[in-house]
Amino acid sequence: MASATQMPAPVCLIENSPRKGLVVQQEALQVLSEIPQPVVVVGITGLYRTGKSYLMNRLAGQRKGFSMGSGVQAHTKGIWMWCVPHPCRPGHTLVLLDSEGLGDVKKGDTKNDTWIFVLTVLLSSTLIYNSKGSIDQRALEELYYVMKLTERVKVKAALEEREDGLEEAGQLVPFLPTFVWAVRDFTLQLEKDGEEISEDEYLEDALELEAGDSPETQRCNQPRECIRQSFPHRKCFIFDQPASRSDLVRLEELQDDEMSHEFQQQVEKFCRHIWEKSPPKTIPGGRILTGNLLGKLAETYVEAIESGAVPCLESAVQALAEMENAAAVKEAVTLYRDLMEQRAKLPTETVEEFLELHSQCEQEALELFRKRAFEEGTCQFQAELKRQVEEVKEKFCTGNEEASRAKCEGALRKLFQDIERRLHDGVYSVVGGSGLFKADLRALVKNYWEMPGKGVKAAAVLEKFLKDIKAITTAILTIDQSLKDKEEELKRAQQQHEKAEQEWKKKMKIHIAVSIGVGVLSIAVPPLRALRFFKLPL
Repeated sequence: MASATQMPAPVCLIENSPRKGLVVQQEALQVLSEIPQPVVVVGITGLYRTGKSYLMNRLAGQRKGFSMGSGVQAHTKGIWMWCVPHPCRPGHTLVLLDSEGLGDVKKGDTKNDTWIFVLTVLLSSTLIYNSKGSIDQRALEELYYVMKLTERVKVKAALEEREDGLEEAGQLVPFLPTFVWAVRDFTLQLEKDGEEISEDEYLEDALELEAGDSPETQRCNQPRECIRQSFPHRKCFIFDQPASRSDLVRLEELQDDEMSHEFQQQVEKFCRHIWEKSPPKTIPGGRILTGNLLGKLAETYVEAIESGAVPCLESAVQALAEMENAAAVKEAVTLYRDLMEQRAKLPTETVEEFLELHSQCEQEALELFRKRAFEEGTCQFQAELKRQVEEVKEKFCTGNEEASRAKCEGALRKLFQDIERRLHDGVYSVVGGSGLFKADLRALVKNYWEMPGKGVKAAAVLEKFLKDIKAITTAILTIDQSLKDKEEELKRAQQQHEKAEQEWKKKMKIHIAVSIGVGVLSIAVPPLRALRFFKLPL
């Protein structure tokens, strides 16, 4: 990821083109999009040729960078940006905005001058107003001229205003930066009524309202009251002329010993204050902006200006909130998906285990969303987050079921291999084979349930498996029954044969016995002639 240290020189953030108008530059947006850190945005504005760029280069810790020029025309066009590591706030980026000088008489069309000022004000967390000489009525009116934001910017879509616009100015305060007035080439003595005063006291004295209610007094007080109300947090720094007039044209090239010692001390004091006291850029609600959000905010403001509509700050913040909340939803959903992929050991043993994992990942995604999201519209985007997370969850749920199904089917195929071999070998094609098959099947089921990690489809896959092999079971049972029937038939036939044989044998015994008995009778009874011989009576 790119960091601020990779910016060797400033780039144009918002171009002020006579032909195209105000255009946010993609190169600058790319730089900002790669800054995830909070940003402290220091912008500088003021009349052209007042040395703004020199101060910004020094805030960047450099002598060169922002173009300074040496002519009488404004040298900076549009708003230029330089991102550097913050010298006093670790984990923050210092974003310096150098704006086009105001009041360039050589410029034909000055309609965008005020918009450049407005954009610098709205994008900054600290605004430096750079002027020369002293803070007098003219200086106040020059600042007031570009400070009339109420004519160019609306805080809300509908807001009741006072005729003098001060109520609107009060509504602007949450959108406005802290204010630093840098007075260059100051030649006056810092004193009031013969007593020495500080730079801040000098500013407050210049902003003090004059007594009276005459039209002239009201005209004089109007810039003071506007500045006081718009910038409740303000600071002042004065600077001596840094070198002789002839050396000013090469100010960035001057060595320290060629510059006024007082000026160097003043610049060091100024830079130290900006570095240490300038707050991170926030918007109403206390939201701290990153570089990415700053770029989106700049786009939103410029788009509103270029559309010809009166920019509405509340609408701009709302648009920014919607963009950021949508991005927060996307990031949270990505986190949920990544966490599920990292932690889910599919298949999970139970549905409850899967839902518990989902709940943990969803909670972490929700926490990320809440940290990044704007409060505006959170409920709507949180509901969208839940919807998208649910879609991802369903995909993981399907994947969990498929993983379980694949593992269970593989386990059953492996367990069934022994039964398949026995089928092939005809082990079950015997009387009682169905009993053997059922016993082996019961053993298979027992081993299957003892296997770990089958997942949520274990029962369903087993039920389908048993259903799929029902034809085999039926066939084995049919064969077994057929073999039993044949065996019974053979047994009956055998019994009938044996009975017939026994009856035959019995008959044979009787026949033999009868035959023998007739023979004996023939031998025992003498013939009739013998009886007659022995003269036995007949």
